[in-house]
Amino acid sequence: LITSQVYSGLIQQGFRRSGKFAYRPHCEHCQACVPVRVEVEHFKPNRSQKRAIKHHEHLSTHILPVTFSEEHFALYQAYQQARHEKSAPEENHFEVDEVEQYKNFICESNIDSVMVEFRDNGHLKMVSLIDIVEDGISAVYTFYDTQDKKASYGTFNVCWQIAWAKSLNLPFVYLGYWIQESKKMAYKNNFQPLQKFLNGEWT
Repeated sequence: LITSQVYSGLIQQGFRRSGKFAYRPHCEHCQACVPVRVEVEHFKPNRSQKRAIKHHEHLSTHILPVTFSEEHFALYQAYQQARHEKSAPEENHFEVDEVEQYKNFICESNIDSVMVEFRDNGHLKMVSLIDIVEDGISAVYTFYDTQDKKASYGTFNVCWQIAWAKSLNLPFVYLGYWIQESKKMAYKNNFQPLQKFLNGEWT
């Protein structure tokens, strides 16, 4: 089993975590998946990021231990259906499978992890699963209310994590893999300065 100390070394070598598993893509003729991390000390939000921060600065945050919550799961399901156009399950046993998949993906961790709630007047708007490693924090997964079309929850969330890492005196925020051809991952390039793990070193 991967401990916090072991995983801190692995994430510096481009690994990521999903549940209890640490992994790194390896394709013989492809290096499209590039691990990236934000340099916390030198990050300065651009104009659109400043707008997102100002627009959502009223949200209350609560840092919690990693645990299963029906409220979190309901928000996760709605987010998955909106973002990935996932059809609703037809049978009850599929719903049970989804709960187990959620628990395995979000709630299982052998390392130092937390969940962060973001609420608007008590209403749950966003949840982040974050790992704390020796040289930073790792944005494992974030899901949020997609009904508010004027919101910039994703941008605000990354800015919040950078600010939180800075308050903890940690130098990096690991954002996972960036793929140049993927529109869903293009946002990661907006948080500069951004280091990329190429040919065995961060540049």
